[in-house]
Amino acid sequence: MTPGPERFARARARMEETGVDALLLSVGPDLPYLTGYEAMPLERLTMFVLRPTGDPVLLVPRLEAPRVADRGHFTIETWDETDDPVARVAAMVGAPRRVAIGDHTWARFVLALQHALPGTEFGPANAVLAPMRAVKDAEEIAALERAGAAVDAIAAGLRATAFAGRREIDVHRDLVERMLAAGHERANFAIVAAGPNAASPHHEPGDRVIADGDLVLCDFGGTMDGYCSDITRMFCVGEPTTEVRDAYAVLAEAQEAGVRAATVGTPCEAVDAATRAVIDAAGYGDFFVHRTGHGIGTEAHEDPYVVSGNATPLVAGHAFSIEPGIYLPGRWGMRLEDIVVATEAGPHRCNHAPRDIAVVA
Repeated sequence: MTPGPERFARARARMEETGVDALLLSVGPDLPYLTGYEAMPLERLTMFVLRPTGDPVLLVPRLEAPRVADRGHFTIETWDETDDPVARVAAMVGAPRRVAIGDHTWARFVLALQHALPGTEFGPANAVLAPMRAVKDAEEIAALERAGAAVDAIAAGLRATAFAGRREIDVHRDLVERMLAAGHERANFAIVAAGPNAASPHHEPGDRVIADGDLVLCDFGGTMDGYCSDITRMFCVGEPTTEVRDAYAVLAEAQEAGVRAATVGTPCEAVDAATRAVIDAAGYGDFFVHRTGHGIGTEAHEDPYVVSGNATPLVAGHAFSIEPGIYLPGRWGMRLEDIVVATEAGPHRCNHAPRDIAVVA
């Protein structure tokens, strides 16, 4: 389902369910999800206003208007440098009892709107849009699969790449270039962590030179056709030690258990428990320090979150990562990640690159 009237109708239905009188979206992924337009994160206000009735309106700075394609689904209004855009938005919504505002909206604009609408209760747009965005339609799943295939090819290509003697940051830059060359509009992240650095799950690639015997964690993803990719694969310079191989066998079993558990109707926390049980049984439970996964779509991290305490049952169309990890501080770390979609026929992987530890030079 592409951005436009059908999504507006669904959003309005959600607004009615949640008692929201106006939906206000600025920068962030909610805006392109509904309109197809992605605002630049400027100090100048962009705001999409959706009310229960009437035409939706996108208010943009005049200098940004050429970037907005007129799709005929909403009215485009502009403001000049000497205008007060907050006052314009306040006038559009009138005196609503409750508005939902985009989670990524700059605080300066939220505060200004609260001042301009003193009798209005403000809540997060996430309450309206997150359940919509979490359930992907066929077009969105196809976009996730295309993005997944692109990073699969990169991960497979890395298996023939020399790592030894290169800095982490060099491999990082290589991954960024490969993602862009593979059709991503942008690279969102490229974690490259070698040796003991891999024990930090979100290590920032640096000048450490990758050496013989290093276990190297590569976690990378970007945005392609508006939807995100995210994959993690492990590489070892030379043959892994018996300890590493045995630990990785546990990790791979845990990931497979999580994927198998990700069936329609299963609570997210039960999927997390499935991966954790395998790692706990092998004695590495204290070294699995994060949730099993996160939803993915127009954002790299979004609902549903596969974590203890989230009793939300999976439904067909939920897309999420399954990425258990084991991290031994000061020694090594490992993670294995694929994107999975819950379907009525069972869990469907969007990543198919080899999942073993790749032995590289």
